[in-house]
Amino acid sequence: MTDDFDRLASALKAAPPPEPGAKEAALRLAMENYDRLQASAAGARPSLDPPQKAGFLTGVLAMLKSLATRPILAATTSAAALGLGLVVILPQMQAPTGPALPAAPEPALMAEPEPVPAPPARAKAAAPEAAPEAAPMSEPASEAPMADAAGIAAEAPEAVVGMAAPETVVGMVAPEPAILLPEPNTEAFASADPNPVKITAEQPVSTFSADVDTASWSILRSSLNAGQLPPAEAVRIEEMVNYFPYAYPAPEPGAAPFRPSVTVMPTPWNADTRLVVIGLQGAMPAVADRPPLNLVFLIDTSGSMDEPSKLPLLKQSLRLMLPGLHPEDQVAIVAYAGSAGTVLPPTPASDRATISEALDRLSAGGATAGAEGLALAYQEAAKMAAPGEVSRVILATDGDFNVGLSDPEALKDFIARERDSGTYLSVLGFGRGNLDDATMQALAQTGNGTAAYIDTANEARKVLVDQLTGALFPIADDVKFQVEWNPAQVAEYRLIGYETRALNREDFNNDKVDAGEIGAGLQVTALYEIAAPGSPGLKNDPLRYGTEPVPMTTDELGFLRLRWKAPGEAESQLIEQPILPSDGAPSEDARFAAAVAGMGQLLTGGTYLGNWGWDQAIALAEGSKGDDPWGYRAEAIGLMRMAQALER
Repeated sequence: MTDDFDRLASALKAAPPPEPGAKEAALRLAMENYDRLQASAAGARPSLDPPQKAGFLTGVLAMLKSLATRPILAATTSAAALGLGLVVILPQMQAPTGPALPAAPEPALMAEPEPVPAPPARAKAAAPEAAPEAAPMSEPASEAPMADAAGIAAEAPEAVVGMAAPETVVGMVAPEPAILLPEPNTEAFASADPNPVKITAEQPVSTFSADVDTASWSILRSSLNAGQLPPAEAVRIEEMVNYFPYAYPAPEPGAAPFRPSVTVMPTPWNADTRLVVIGLQGAMPAVADRPPLNLVFLIDTSGSMDEPSKLPLLKQSLRLMLPGLHPEDQVAIVAYAGSAGTVLPPTPASDRATISEALDRLSAGGATAGAEGLALAYQEAAKMAAPGEVSRVILATDGDFNVGLSDPEALKDFIARERDSGTYLSVLGFGRGNLDDATMQALAQTGNGTAAYIDTANEARKVLVDQLTGALFPIADDVKFQVEWNPAQVAEYRLIGYETRALNREDFNNDKVDAGEIGAGLQVTALYEIAAPGSPGLKNDPLRYGTEPVPMTTDELGFLRLRWKAPGEAESQLIEQPILPSDGAPSEDARFAAAVAGMGQLLTGGTYLGNWGWDQAIALAEGSKGDDPWGYRAEAIGLMRMAQALER
């Protein structure tokens, strides 16, 4: 700090007196800039960079350094006035006004930054601490942009302040300052209205598709870690619940590829209702026995991917995946931006150096020819396919399909045809601001794959390393749930989540209707809230002209049916079992799943939660955290606390 003050003092002493009127002109320009920004209807893109304690002096010194090489050193006082205007402007530019970008991945896990082409110089508002460190005043300043640590060319000093170059201030009226307004937020999420409470006597059957996606949890985590509540439409409770591992009993050898289990427990947020937790555990074959994988990485290299949380993190994520592949696996890489091209032809997974070099060659720029890239990726997959092997296209993108076949329905039809040929599609989402989650969900669901959102290197490790076999090796296709509730025991019920996976009742027995896939070792969890006849927890009044439900002697709450197909088969198989009041004890797993479901409801309004709030959700999660070997549940509790603080 002392050195900063000494250099600043020396610079000011060496400066000649300012020209008459220069200070007033600079102050007027700064105040006009401030007033214009205050009146703007568009909010600024929020900054996620933490404030730096000594940034102001560093910025002033950098500005003085740039002035020292020009014939206007006499305008030192004007530069100080410009610095004052900058101090006023920046807090307004940094106000959080909309979904924030995710926090940068943990430095310790990051790979070397990938060089990307320098963007064209443009005027933008930047915090003073972002300026280069000031050098002694006698050193000449270069006019060319300097490359920063990420390989991105830094802009010239005059473009950083968001106003005209300093030489225009002295001796003439300065032009209007150029302010870089924030880009519009174009995020779109796959969502639907929350499931309502249904009257069993009127609608006794509930049908939906299995879902093992986890993207919603990672998206809301990126928002909370950035200090903002997630958009309500980004919250899909089933994906939150299914993010966490549970200790469900595994299927018996030779039985179906998954095993259902049921727990009936008191509802944490309503003493007058009960929760029914249904869990499926997929079988986990010996990893050494899995068939060879043919993987095509379809990588979005459009201009929108030119952010640290997008293409650089994408490359790092795919590199983490490579050690988990077998020598007989194959990898190909297709990139798309404006037009598509094959970056790496089918290559043995053991040749990591060649694959890594192909990733190194990728850089962002251009429009997004997503449909053309998909077509080429499926062509590469067809070249690699062989009997008994598993083929998968892995689309890695921010979802910004803006060129080509961009209509989601047309894309779904195309992918459905390819799915029937045996090549499945999984989607990895990166970055925020223009995340097209709706399209990504549609593609993954239609492609019999999974959708995940990668916001950190740790999440990449979870999805692409820890769950690699489950994410890529299917054990059951078109998995459908159907629960018929007994009106004598259950007057009302509500399915918590799965709004985007709802099926018609008749779809359950129709093998032509597509549904969810379960991979090796993966799990599916679903929760119902039910109320008994006459319970104070009922939400609907009885019908004046209705009839009483037919009395039944059984104490069954309902009947669970599951349909599924073996991969590649056209005919489904059926599993059935009753749901009994005595099913299961309220285990730590069931209670933690309920806590996460409660968190999701709090983030979307908490219509059915009464006075149950964040304190109760946090207490329930803490009391059911269990061993938590990977720390996922501890992280969830921290995010609950963050959401509670942001809602105050």
